[in-house]
Amino acid sequence: MKIALIAISGVRAHNPELTALGLTLPGFVERSRVVASLPSLGLLTLAALTPPCIETRYVEVPDPEEVAGLPEECDVAAISSYSAQIFEAYELADRYRAAGTKVILGGLHVTALPDEALKHADAVALGEGEVVWPEIVADLLSAAGQLRRFYDGRGCSFDLQCAPMPAYELLDIERYNRLTVQTQRGCPFRCEFCAASIQISPNFKQKPVEKIVAEVQRIRSLWERPFIEFADDNTFVNKTHSKRLLRALRGEQVRWFTETDISVADDAELLGLMRDSGCAQVLIGLESTAFSALDGLELHSNWKARQLDRYAEAIDRIQGHGITVNGCFILGLDGSGLDSIDEISRFVHDSGLYEVQITVQTPFPGTPLYSRLQREGRILREGAWELCTLFDVNFHPAKMTAAELEAGLRELGKRLYSEESVQHRRARFVARQRERLAAERSTKGGSPRTAV
Repeated sequence: MKIALIAISGVRAHNPELTALGLTLPGFVERSRVVASLPSLGLLTLAALTPPCIETRYVEVPDPEEVAGLPEECDVAAISSYSAQIFEAYELADRYRAAGTKVILGGLHVTALPDEALKHADAVALGEGEVVWPEIVADLLSAAGQLRRFYDGRGCSFDLQCAPMPAYELLDIERYNRLTVQTQRGCPFRCEFCAASIQISPNFKQKPVEKIVAEVQRIRSLWERPFIEFADDNTFVNKTHSKRLLRALRGEQVRWFTETDISVADDAELLGLMRDSGCAQVLIGLESTAFSALDGLELHSNWKARQLDRYAEAIDRIQGHGITVNGCFILGLDGSGLDSIDEISRFVHDSGLYEVQITVQTPFPGTPLYSRLQREGRILREGAWELCTLFDVNFHPAKMTAAELEAGLRELGKRLYSEESVQHRRARFVARQRERLAAERSTKGGSPRTAV
């Protein structure tokens, strides 16, 4: 039996005007291209759980337009995709089924809308893949070889102590500028807009340090100078676990990137360990510069709104350890109006952020945000998943029109992603690092030399 594990992950603005203006080239899409070029850790994990008697191939479709270039010859096609590319995934699934190939669909979107997905599949996998994949494989290998329509793992929680080593060996390593390792799953915060792993794994849990280090070492055995992205929603929630991990990584000689919150700025020991273990950059969801926009954004607490006054201080403290911060902002939050464009622009300039990412509020299926906006009659086009790109507007904003929000995104993008702005941010970071090094050497009695 041959199984093709197929990832469709390309991201681009649906609005051709945004693409023509180049907004999809810098900033977010510079980041989204990285996301699109990352291998699917979920599918590599399923490959590791597949017995050797099944021939397994991993296939990536980074550009949805390339779907027409497939299919891969196989007996079973297991396809995973983001919401923005789900229609391309359905198109590919339909072609496979027409050719007599069994199709399994899974991932965040499918878990949110299983009945929709089932129209294009023989079976859908819901929840964590590690829970349901062994059942799927067992049914494929049974005498009948029949699949159930639904494999629902949403009521179960996979123990990351049992996590298998992802099948990194299936990858052509030369294609990537970074590979992913997951250190935890879920997030203790529940933001209304979040469409990350919390939708599949509502319980926050951590992978044992020993397993994480083993995965890093496996990547190092395949790639001489690896760059790692920790595929977590919020890596440093448990500071004790994080410090154990970072101490273990200090001797591994890797550079890495992750997502976190500004609480890391409060722990000097943690920041030092992050720097010493190879942290290059952290991505932090600042979301807004206005309390009215942050207030109520988290459904279980209001922690982020209470941190607003110390955003700039936290950024300076993190970057003071040589770790760049990519600050993320969301336009169109209910508590923000057109004045947020100028406010964000001013904050980015004044704070010294090294990098910035701007998006528009996006009602992803399955999120509390989508449910609320749907109840309020504020979704512009029901089921228009191709607009779930983080650029395209598919809702009525509270304090502006949809057209004004789109125009604000373009205007802010022009300001923040101009060559002059980017060079100013980077030069400022380097100059600040030099100032710190000189001050440290002066305090220690040494000669202040430029080292950055």
